[in-house]
Amino acid sequence: MKPNTQAAQTVLLVEDTLSLQLVYRSVLASAGHRVTVAGTAAEGLVQFRNLQPAVVLLDLVLPDRDGLMLMQDMLALRPETCVIAITANGSVNRAVEAMRAGAHDFLVKPFDENRFLGAVQNALAERLPRKAPPAVESDANDRAVLQDGSSFIGSSDAMQRIHGTIASVARSMATVFITGESGTGKELCALAVHANSARANGPFIALNCGAIPQDLLESEVFGHMKGSFTGAISDKPGAATAADGGTLFLDEICEMAPALQTKLLRFLQTSTVQPVGAIRPRKVNVRIVCATNRDPLEAVRAGQFREDLYYRLFVVPIHMPPLRDRGQDVIEIAEAALFRFAEEEGRAFYGLDPGLRMLLPRLPWPGNVRQLLNVMRNVVVLNSGGWVTEQMLPPGLDAAPSPQIVAPVADQKDPPLAPENLVGMSLAAAERRLIEATLSRFDGSVPKASRVLEVSPSTLYRKIEGWAKP
Repeated sequence: MKPNTQAAQTVLLVEDTLSLQLVYRSVLASAGHRVTVAGTAAEGLVQFRNLQPAVVLLDLVLPDRDGLMLMQDMLALRPETCVIAITANGSVNRAVEAMRAGAHDFLVKPFDENRFLGAVQNALAERLPRKAPPAVESDANDRAVLQDGSSFIGSSDAMQRIHGTIASVARSMATVFITGESGTGKELCALAVHANSARANGPFIALNCGAIPQDLLESEVFGHMKGSFTGAISDKPGAATAADGGTLFLDEICEMAPALQTKLLRFLQTSTVQPVGAIRPRKVNVRIVCATNRDPLEAVRAGQFREDLYYRLFVVPIHMPPLRDRGQDVIEIAEAALFRFAEEEGRAFYGLDPGLRMLLPRLPWPGNVRQLLNVMRNVVVLNSGGWVTEQMLPPGLDAAPSPQIVAPVADQKDPPLAPENLVGMSLAAAERRLIEATLSRFDGSVPKASRVLEVSPSTLYRKIEGWAKP
């Protein structure tokens, strides 16, 4: 018997730590989800049979049984269930095992609330019938505006040029390549391209190439067949197949491994998808939009990105400018976010007072639009209403570092970075010396240093922030 709609949207949380149960349940309930909690594998399986939940949040370490085995039992009973595996930091291999065994997604502790809720929302969206995207209109300036009110905001000269480019290119099949710093709205730009295209009623599938382990990325993009590798208990369509008739958005494209770049190039040339383990390819009709926060041409010169793939993708470039260069767009975005968040939270705000309207465009905004949205959410949550003043802003905004983070460099009196001078240091101290020396060579540029050190920029940012803490 099929579960009813309400039961189909139930989230089952299987977690044995009581404090985490309380935290996870509170976050999910606050977001409007119906949650049932189990503390053991045995209890989780009983609840799973009774509730037939749409999504299961499953800790892989349980007191009475291995979580991976429990997940396999659940998927054997109901293969359509979206299981989100939860594992501790340092156990990423377990998460990879879970993904190979059929997990929809995984979370590595500690994770933030947005990542947690995003994983659940994505899983639920995959289970529910797709709704047609909001209708699109074009105003006199060819600006893409979604009728649900979530417009791609910005009237600065730079944004007007972007709106014009989107209006011109959207209805073609040309590949769009979006560049820009993290948080500038590259995915919103991709959505605007999709919404203005003839594919607006088709799916928009977004895949972050930098957030998925490289050994799983091929399966995520192209899918796999049942039995193609250990743990592949059912066929899984990849993102390219899911986007058939719509748009496939590949974010952080420059983080894709070279072997997969070759397969992506073939996909672009033939418009065919061959899942892992499949004998024959299948034809799909997909429009590609990709994005990166790196300089793609520099990645080509460094041998990290195929030159032929670069020229195949770099057809219509769109550069999203940083928020600090967008003038009064800051005010437009802030006020739109203020009223939207105020409605969600049931608060009455009138707008930004004159002093704040003068201040916001002068702030550095290293986190770009994403940071501004978080600031406005903070204001709405912590204040009851009225005019928003400078005093309502969270502290430290005027002292925020620029996106080009300059890490503390080694003292000039420090000995040269030679092997004999590292002997006697702790591993952590030697690592810090190496990172500082590399940053110094590249004038504090984290992206450039990260490429030389072959680590992600986010890893360096975390280490720099850790050094700054007392």
